[in-house]
Amino acid sequence: MSTSEYWTTYDSPVGLLTLCSNGLGLTALLFEKEITAKQRDHLCRKDDLKIFADTKDWLDRYFNGRKPDIEELELSPSGSDFAMSVWEMLRKIPYGKVVTYGYIAEEMAKLRGKKRMSAQAVGGAVGRNPISIILPCHRVIGAGGNLTGFGGGIDIKIKLLEHENVDMSGMYKPKKGRL
Repeated sequence: MSTSEYWTTYDSPVGLLTLCSNGLGLTALLFEKEITAKQRDHLCRKDDLKIFADTKDWLDRYFNGRKPDIEELELSPSGSDFAMSVWEMLRKIPYGKVVTYGYIAEEMAKLRGKKRMSAQAVGGAVGRNPISIILPCHRVIGAGGNLTGFGGGIDIKIKLLEHENVDMSGMYKPKKGRL
C-alpha cells in the first residue's frame, strides 16, 4: 500500500479542480481556492493514475448531464468516525435533490440511537468533506432554503444545483458575513 499522495487537475465548467489520491482511491477533490501551491508542493504530480482517469470520466459524464453512480469510484476520504458517517449520508442524496443540515442531523440521531443531533455539528462535518461534487455536499442547504456554506463558494454551489435542475425558487444566498 502506498503512503504517497498524488495530484492532478481537471478543468471543469465550475473551474479548475485538484484531484488527490493515495495511489488507490480518491482522497480529495478540491476547488481552486481550497488548495495552495504550497500544499500541492507536498504532493507528487501524477496524471496517469487509474483513479484519476476514472474520476475524470465520472466528472465528464456528470457535467454532460448524465448521472454517474458514486459507487463506480474508489473513494478514500479521511476523517473522524462522525465525519465519515455524515459523508456516507451525502452519498445517498439523489442527483437533483437537496436536504437540510437538520434532516441529516435527524438521520444521524436515529442511526446513533440518540434523541437529537446538532445540525451545526453536521454542518461542520459537511464543511470538511474532502471530495466535493462526488460526495455531494452542494446538495445540503440550511433551514428555510439558505444556501449556506460550500468550499467552492455559494455561486458554484448554485451552478451545481442549477446543473442538476434543482428548483431554486425557495432558496436564497446568505447575507454577507454569514457564509
